[in-house]
Amino acid sequence: MLSIENVKSAYGRIEVLHGVTLYVGVGEIVTLIGANGAGKTTLMRAISGVQPITDGSIRFKSVPIEQQPAHARVASGISQVPEGRQVFEPLSVKDNLKLGAWRRRDGDLEQDLARVCALFPMLEAIWEMPAGALSGGQQQMLAIGRALMAKPQLLLLDEPSMGLAPNLVDHVLSVIRALKNDSLTILLVEQNARAALSIADRAYVMETGKVTLSGAAAEIQADHRVREAYLGI
Repeated sequence: MLSIENVKSAYGRIEVLHGVTLYVGVGEIVTLIGANGAGKTTLMRAISGVQPITDGSIRFKSVPIEQQPAHARVASGISQVPEGRQVFEPLSVKDNLKLGAWRRRDGDLEQDLARVCALFPMLEAIWEMPAGALSGGQQQMLAIGRALMAKPQLLLLDEPSMGLAPNLVDHVLSVIRALKNDSLTILLVEQNARAALSIADRAYVMETGKVTLSGAAAEIQADHRVREAYLGI
């Protein structure tokens, strides 16, 4: 589904990705773990097209996309839930969701709105509320729902559990599992390494802009370096 080869990216003169290579297979959940500043969010932004790369290639379904603008990548089937949610605060929950489908030209919006409400029943009860009045957990549900309205084949999730109460974290993780069961491919960035590894098929560890470790999620979880650095064991 996604192949990244030797990708580099910089903010001004400061290079923050130093030749990252990874792949995501169809139907997989792949997670990126690492400390703050490791380059995980920059990589996600590079995949979605809002952060330019200076070298390397990004292929989606075998097609090079590194030269495509962000909106074209959405149209091709990539949707991102950004770090910090970034909902449209003055707009209602319903209008936020509809904006997620702005590139679509089919007529299935009501069906997809119903699907989002089935995943997050809480949203239906606050349908007309402005997004800025929602709690952090509600905004995270809305951000995921908005991304799903684009009908992606690849979903990029950047820190979906950040700032959430434990019961909401469990709910978000259960939704991610359900999406995988519906054959959605997911690339997940998550500070909660234990939670991420519990639902992922494979994992990559990033440090200072490079991939330093990769493998099956169970193998990464058992690695003594990961257990000491990220799992507190």
